[in-house]
Amino acid sequence: MANDEVILTQEGLEKLEEELKELKTVKRKELAERLKLAISYGDLKENSEYHSAKDDQAFMETRILILEKMLTKARVISSDNMDSNKVSIGSTVILNDLEFAEKIEYQLVGPAEADVSNSKISYESPLGKELMGKEVGSVIHVNAPMGVIKYELLEIKI
Repeated sequence: MANDEVILTQEGLEKLEEELKELKTVKRKELAERLKLAISYGDLKENSEYHSAKDDQAFMETRILILEKMLTKARVISSDNMDSNKVSIGSTVILNDLEFAEKIEYQLVGPAEADVSNSKISYESPLGKELMGKEVGSVIHVNAPMGVIKYELLEIKI
């Protein structure tokens, strides 16, 4: 990726912005209260509540920095410029697993947005790489640890 840009769909951008807002407002206040309460217990050296809250605070502040950096380098993929005849980032594809005759639907997204449990795969994943630029009717071969998996591209949605 050029200049470490973070490629996102509009939905992905909104989710990251929402997460950042939640961390900076609600979560920071909650952690401040936890720290205040833990400090009131006394002796910080042996205070597990205090150490737990400090660890959570460090994790949260790191996540805030990561999100801010991602958002400054974000490039949102617009469906306006997408070709409905070829798979690109942001496309939703319907595949037929040729071995099991099973239909599968995925949306191709950037790595920051990938979530297989929600049918979003990175364009940098093995399947994503094979799908990029393909047209309906193409047969895609993906190398997997258990062997080559074959899919037929049935449909491309924008």
